[in-house]
Amino acid sequence: MADDQDVRKKAEMAKEKKAAFGQDIELEKFSSARKDLAKASNLTELSDEDKRTLLNVGVLPNEEGRSGSFVLMDNTVVHERQMGTGVEVMSLQKALGVHDWLKEYSWKAVQPDADKYTSRTFLEEADGYFIHALPGQKVRMPVQTCLMLKSKDSAQTVHNVIVVEEGAELEVVTGCSTSKHVDRALHLGISEFYLKRNAKLTFTMIHNWAENIGVRPRTVIEMDEGAIFINNYVALKPVRSIQTYPTCRMNGPNGVCVFNSVAVAHPGSEMDMGSRVIMNAPGCKAEITSRTITTGGVMIARGQMVGAAPNVKGHLECKGLILSDKGTQIAIPELEARVPDVEMTHEAAVGKIAQDQVEYLMSRGLTEEEAVGIIVKGFLDVGIRGLPPQLKAEIDATLEQVDLSNM
Repeated sequence: MADDQDVRKKAEMAKEKKAAFGQDIELEKFSSARKDLAKASNLTELSDEDKRTLLNVGVLPNEEGRSGSFVLMDNTVVHERQMGTGVEVMSLQKALGVHDWLKEYSWKAVQPDADKYTSRTFLEEADGYFIHALPGQKVRMPVQTCLMLKSKDSAQTVHNVIVVEEGAELEVVTGCSTSKHVDRALHLGISEFYLKRNAKLTFTMIHNWAENIGVRPRTVIEMDEGAIFINNYVALKPVRSIQTYPTCRMNGPNGVCVFNSVAVAHPGSEMDMGSRVIMNAPGCKAEITSRTITTGGVMIARGQMVGAAPNVKGHLECKGLILSDKGTQIAIPELEARVPDVEMTHEAAVGKIAQDQVEYLMSRGLTEEEAVGIIVKGFLDVGIRGLPPQLKAEIDATLEQVDLSNM
């Protein structure tokens, strides 16, 4: 009890603590999002507009081919359902009442006093999803989740925990989105992932926010020996501000961690994005790849790779395109070796589309706009590999909707 009071006191003291990166957001301008929305026993009961919103971020309302579903609208758990075997899917607050052991994971990887966004989420006792892959279970169908903002000028606070037990395999597809009428709001999302020995988690997040939405996720992944973590991050639609810098701590030997990110900064937006991998055990391998574009906004692509144990290998790659005179593209790759025998490399490049590539495609009968469109889609597509065919098709459909009018 004394420890709980101490943690709460620290969170209280962090109410005004600014984040290390990104624009500062005045939290007092956003009310807490609603917790009293109607629940749905089946996602097909949702309105046609809500179902379209789900589909745009890869969440299937008919739930076919999924092992479980979870939908949070504002701060209301609207739907939670577990269909497959070998996995548990439920709200985190419910799970904390079911599993005493879960207290050892909740708010342990992410600290409540990290900044004012974690502080508010902790103090509001935010709910979110709990997904638990049971030991040795290969969960073949993905679990899908959606975090949707339904109310204007409100703040959605989310706390998620995923535990993949020893030898288990799990895929999660999550979509973050906004209802059509919501043009200003805030999303604060805390995610803690725990991968046990020889576990595998593939996590794909697709964003589809509105133009005046602020987004502040805080994610930490803890990995044991032989674990594999693959993270795919897609943010192609207009949004006011995103600042995210997920950290993966590889604590056991011979783990593999892959971060793939593709993002577009539209006019008026600032996207401060990155990934950090800390290899604390020998034999670990990591790869960070980002493909970013600015069509007029500010894009900051960070990446940090730390080699803190012998015989680790890693590659960090940040590539960005500038497709507007008003856009800004910044790449900040960072390698840190704490022992002599590590092998880490990085590659960073920012610039415009090579004119000879455009002219070549135009010589094949394409218009200039068509040529630019093909080059841009190919550039972004390189960032994500190994996706299931269905999800790949969903992301391709999103790429088709990217506004190329400013390019």
